[in-house]
Amino acid sequence: MAFDAGMVAHVARELREKTVGGKVEKIYQPQRNEIILSVRGSETARILIDVGSSNARINLTSMKPDNPASPPMFCMMLRKHFSGAKISDVCQLGFERAIRLTFDTYDEMGFASKKHMIVEIMGTYSNLIVTDCDDVIIGAVKYIDFSANSARQIIPGLGYTLPPAQNKLDPTRVTREEFNEAAAKGEDDVPVWKFIISNFSGIAPVVAREIAYRASGDPEGTLYDCRKHLADEFFKVIDTVKEVSGKPNLVYFDKSRPLEYSFIPLEHYGDGAAIKELSSFGELIDTFFFTRAENERLHHRASDVQRILSNAEKRISKKLSILRSELASCTEGEKYKLWGDLITANIYRIKRGDSSASLEDWTDDGRVVTVRLDTKLTPAQNAQKYYKKYAKLKSAKSHLTEQIAIAESEDVYIKSVSYALSRAETEREIAEIRTELHEAGYASRMRGASDRRKSTPLYTKYRTSGGYELLCGKNNLANDHITFKLADKSDWWFHVKGQPGSHVLMKCAPNDEPSEEDFTEAATVAAVNSKASAGTAVEVDYTRARYVKRPPAAKPGYVIYHTYYSTRVAADKILADKLEIK
Repeated sequence: MAFDAGMVAHVARELREKTVGGKVEKIYQPQRNEIILSVRGSETARILIDVGSSNARINLTSMKPDNPASPPMFCMMLRKHFSGAKISDVCQLGFERAIRLTFDTYDEMGFASKKHMIVEIMGTYSNLIVTDCDDVIIGAVKYIDFSANSARQIIPGLGYTLPPAQNKLDPTRVTREEFNEAAAKGEDDVPVWKFIISNFSGIAPVVAREIAYRASGDPEGTLYDCRKHLADEFFKVIDTVKEVSGKPNLVYFDKSRPLEYSFIPLEHYGDGAAIKELSSFGELIDTFFFTRAENERLHHRASDVQRILSNAEKRISKKLSILRSELASCTEGEKYKLWGDLITANIYRIKRGDSSASLEDWTDDGRVVTVRLDTKLTPAQNAQKYYKKYAKLKSAKSHLTEQIAIAESEDVYIKSVSYALSRAETEREIAEIRTELHEAGYASRMRGASDRRKSTPLYTKYRTSGGYELLCGKNNLANDHITFKLADKSDWWFHVKGQPGSHVLMKCAPNDEPSEEDFTEAATVAAVNSKASAGTAVEVDYTRARYVKRPPAAKPGYVIYHTYYSTRVAADKILADKLEIK
């Protein structure tokens, strides 16, 4: 995560600008490690403090989580010390991932006093610590005694100290000469990002990779690759931190999967990712963590579906392995036919009781073939025995080939459902997938399945530059719906070749002739909404909707077509987002 000291500096500035002078109206503790302060100033602001190991952060938030009916003890302690208190300062402690909020309040005797909340954003060791005006600890979300940490204890009555230094340089204080000296000591083949985080405090690996990318064009660039421009790019980023002039940037692969965030644009993720600048750091952090939490929640809700798909994939894989192994053994059939033919052609030379016979195969330039014989059978009976083996293996080969084709088709279907599940953004989409699996015979009626009689499958709408509406299915039920329910004969149909993905329909009037740009945009939407979306050149098939057919008893989403065209397009997510009808 990129909640490093540079991000802390920008968040501290935003908190200072928006909350200093405001009074604490309400204090909530929705979760064990989560605190929300409602602050009234010129306008009401909410400060979210989360010191959980996986979602540690502090920011201004617009979220309104549910609160427990009875406040926990720590929340009651905060209310005792800070209800009605005025925020007088917000600052970063050195170049650490720690922010101190200072409050003007009153002590137990009613005299004016200052108290502090110190928020440490340090992964597993994140904490919220309350201190008095002399930095004596009053309380904390997580207490740390001597048995847990001999170097630093967090216990009421002890003085607060920052975490022990890591023997690294402060990048905001280092000179160019000191930086170059440290770089000169490094080995040429060491990746720059490892060199930076090993020698300088407070810099996240993702920011270090961005520095390496800007210096060499490669986020994994070594010191040798980056030496020429490394110092310049390093100090550009550090100057951004010192001046607190960064912008809230979110990196994402699609709307449902924010990848990373930072106070600088993270361009090293390449063309496959989009960078969006948000209006505030509070919005940036809210968007990233809320979306991630929502995705985790959906993933948990979809665990039953994932389990069914995983078991089906394992079963099909095992079945295909067995069938292919049995099919490979059927190659013996041609040998048995040859032996039967040779025995029949040379039956006058073979006697009953012979255990073998060396016979010439004149279809292969007289090559001598040794044929094993059953001594209890006549030559004619031996020939019939081999013909029966040949016929049995020939029949098995035909049957096995048919079964392999069925299993491969089932494998393609299960992979298409797995892909749809990976893209599901709402509980309704997961419910549709549950319904699809139930109707396809993979599960009994599951709890949460949707009722197809009452709802229309979900699909996304786009509009091309030429004004043509595009319909894009979100799962196999939606694919069938737009292809066989909404499509007219004059519409154009698009799908990525040989990969799971959405059916895309371009609605056209009978005499319409969409431009080349319209076709390219429709193919791009199909490429983006497919498993091949990571590719730079994705092959997309397109044809008139009237040529797309569904075979009898086929699984949902499975279609065939014979008259079609193909094109190659880039899976341009940014373009697809621009075309989407919100």
